[in-house]
Amino acid sequence: MSEAKRPYVICHMVPSLDGRIVTRHWKLSSRMLAEYERTAETFDAEAWMIGRISMEPYAGKARVPARKRAQPIPRKDFIARRDAESYAIALDPSGKLTWKSASIDEEHVITVLTEQVSDDYLAFLQAKGISYLFGGKAKLNLRRVLEKLRARFGIKKLLLEGGGRINGSFLAADLIDELSVLVAPIADGSIGTPSLFDASEKKGPIRHLELVSLEKRAGDLVWLRYKPKR
Repeated sequence: MSEAKRPYVICHMVPSLDGRIVTRHWKLSSRMLAEYERTAETFDAEAWMIGRISMEPYAGKARVPARKRAQPIPRKDFIARRDAESYAIALDPSGKLTWKSASIDEEHVITVLTEQVSDDYLAFLQAKGISYLFGGKAKLNLRRVLEKLRARFGIKKLLLEGGGRINGSFLAADLIDELSVLVAPIADGSIGTPSLFDASEKKGPIRHLELVSLEKRAGDLVWLRYKPKR
């Protein structure tokens, strides 16, 4: 499918000066956090996407009951709602998130799975009214996932706010259309923690970018926007 058949993907992140993205020990001010949200809103995206670990605090903890009926559930996409103003998308290949609700701050939840998940888990999602898409049998095909998000939900613009591995996977698949980074005035200095893109332990997928804009924002943040050279 052509590029028009998938959402425009903007990777929007707050890295440190040395490219680290685990922010919990940084003691970011409320001003900085608000600035991140303000800049995100300027894109008018219909959806945002993160991975399972990042989504856990939003999902909460519920019990996945065992089904009384043993009839298999077909591995077909389940669309609980397609008219939401905004969507929260989780990449959860193994189906480990135990959702308490089908929405996050009124944003409808879509979870992306592989076909390896259990029937009990699919029944759990259906009972909660949570939409799910299959991205592959045992591994996610990210391009296909994006195409489904466009076709099933009409999502034209998506904010990718993942961890290093998810961002790196999108980078490797050449699925990032724009990079938006609010560089925090922090030198992290840690070793072995996630960075903005963690695609490979060896040579990574080198991508050349061109600078679109540069702004100083509140809290000494610097907002850089890039687009890939294709």
